[in-house]
Amino acid sequence: MAEPAPAPLELDPKYDDYDYPTTAPTPQSGHPGYLTPQQQAQVHQLRLLLESEGYKERLDTLTLLRFLRARKFDVELAKTMFIECEKWRQETKLDELLPTWEYPEKEEVFKYYPQYYHKTDKDGRPVYIEQLGGIDLTAMYKITTAERMLTNLAVEYERVADPRLPACSRKAGTLLETCCTIMDFKGVGLAKAPQVYGYVKQASALSQNYYPERLGHLYLINTPWGFSTVWSVVKGWLDPVTVKKIHVLGSNYQKELLAQIPAENLPKQFGGTCECEGGCHLSDMGPWREEQWARPAKWEKKKKEAEAAAKNEPAAAKEGTEADAGAPAAAEAADAAKEDAAVPAAA
Repeated sequence: MAEPAPAPLELDPKYDDYDYPTTAPTPQSGHPGYLTPQQQAQVHQLRLLLESEGYKERLDTLTLLRFLRARKFDVELAKTMFIECEKWRQETKLDELLPTWEYPEKEEVFKYYPQYYHKTDKDGRPVYIEQLGGIDLTAMYKITTAERMLTNLAVEYERVADPRLPACSRKAGTLLETCCTIMDFKGVGLAKAPQVYGYVKQASALSQNYYPERLGHLYLINTPWGFSTVWSVVKGWLDPVTVKKIHVLGSNYQKELLAQIPAENLPKQFGGTCECEGGCHLSDMGPWREEQWARPAKWEKKKKEAEAAAKNEPAAAKEGTEADAGAPAAAEAADAAKEDAAVPAAA
């Protein structure tokens, strides 16, 4: 099959205010910069359907494309998936929690279950690492709760969407929408397997249902004896596109990992050379921490705006008409700022 010809992504100024590249790094049908006229029309159709049902948030083109790709560009199925995601966000109050979320028990939880983003692979994508061997849910639930663990996972997914991936895209000079994931099974024996796989199943469902099209590569390392046999059966149930992204490795994984991740970006315990001060698992190092590429996330901006508004409330109440007189000017300034933000940066 011939590679799709590049075509500029049709942006909607009402929703699309990207300040990073919007063309995928490789030609793939259905990906930004390589849409057919029909696929572009399906983006517009999905947006109109969602608007007609009262949805106003997350209707930007890149988000809608991820939901469409996840449902093979079946607009009705993508619409159902999007609505179910929005219902989940509302039930969990994720948008309210995100700007102020704190996870002070993180360091204690990580003694049992490190889950962290750390630098980038050779394609510029964030590297995400999970170490499953130390999971002890009984001990962990004395420190935190299952609900808080899953909420923190969702918050981290939100932070992948913004600010991590935008920063990586700016640095790479091309749109990056996926992560390179390492799941380390070292220490996962028969006794631990049920609780390990039970939690991983919950976390995977959250990822698949609400954060589609975020998987770039998945390396399963130090997989236990017999895992390859199970995998040979399981992969028959999966989409071939997904199967191509998953690499099941045993204990001799270093060569393949280093083919995808620079040694200086890979923690030393996995065969790399990186030794962050305080531990790689707590550093959160990456382009999103580099001044040249980092920008405040949209949810961070909303938090600052809310804090500024809260500080002005008492003064506004005292000044009465003076505060009212200043409102139109403030509104005009806010509108001007929105218009500036709506101008997409060149890819």
